[in-house]
Amino acid sequence: MFALARRFSSHLAVFITAAALASPVFALDTVKFMAPGSVGGGYDQTARVLGKAMVEAKTAKSATFENKGGAGGTLGLAQFANGTKGDANALLVVGAIMVASIEQNKPQITLKDVTPIARLFTEYNVIAVREDSPYKTLDDLLKDFKANPSSIKWGGGSKGSIDHIGIAELASKMDVPVNKVNYVAFAGGGEVVAATLGGHITVITGGYAELAKYVQSKQFRLLAIGAPNRVEGIDAPTLKESGYDVTIGNWRGVYGATGLTPEQRKELTEAVLTATKSNVWQENVKTNAWSPSILTGDDFGKFVEEEHGRLRAMLVKVGLL
Repeated sequence: MFALARRFSSHLAVFITAAALASPVFALDTVKFMAPGSVGGGYDQTARVLGKAMVEAKTAKSATFENKGGAGGTLGLAQFANGTKGDANALLVVGAIMVASIEQNKPQITLKDVTPIARLFTEYNVIAVREDSPYKTLDDLLKDFKANPSSIKWGGGSKGSIDHIGIAELASKMDVPVNKVNYVAFAGGGEVVAATLGGHITVITGGYAELAKYVQSKQFRLLAIGAPNRVEGIDAPTLKESGYDVTIGNWRGVYGATGLTPEQRKELTEAVLTATKSNVWQENVKTNAWSPSILTGDDFGKFVEEEHGRLRAMLVKVGLL
């Protein structure tokens, strides 16, 4: 009887061990994303793709999403920092736009109040015109821009955005006074697209993912991309190919809550990195023409500090600081 009990106990232990090995080991229970922008925008898109990827990769059981737009993402940053202290399941999507907004708005809460986890990718800006535009190439456009800067209406995101700073930097490389650039700022991507299609804007600049469907439907023609090298899936020359050493792009990444232990930070970072190897993440990288640029931990934090310096200098140049 005791031998039978021991055999049963042994079999039960083997069964439990096998079941445990067959079950996924979730790093997180429910990962809670803060997307500091509107639904459908760049922050939101990044959050939802990464959340889906973490579930697929089994590094999180589920994902929830909260949107808090305003002030270039700094309102969402403040809410995240104040409401998630010590929460190892919370992630905030960040990007170059937020860094520029911190420089402009000087909020009490900054990225120094949260924990750098990982930079994920860079989305390089494209420069495009309506399909019926007289400008067939970038050289055609920049020839007129050089001769009469104010005649070209550039459309993009808010003043001080990567769109705005990028065009200002291009103007500087061409010896065009920044104060002569006729840049029209828009609150949302849909508005600037409508204005460009309606003929109120000469040329539009922004991330490829937002403009891709208009390019594919032959409503927009790509003239250039602000990447250091040509990007697979985007049929456009780089600005460097035309002789302008200018890179225009918005990187995106994630930060964790303040007060994380080293072990919590490590687990959260590994959960995110594992998700970037999933099919859903890789498919979105290809579809959106994102350029992977993984950087983690303190190295990511150092990069963000350097970005503050770079963007601060550009904001001064365009007269916003």
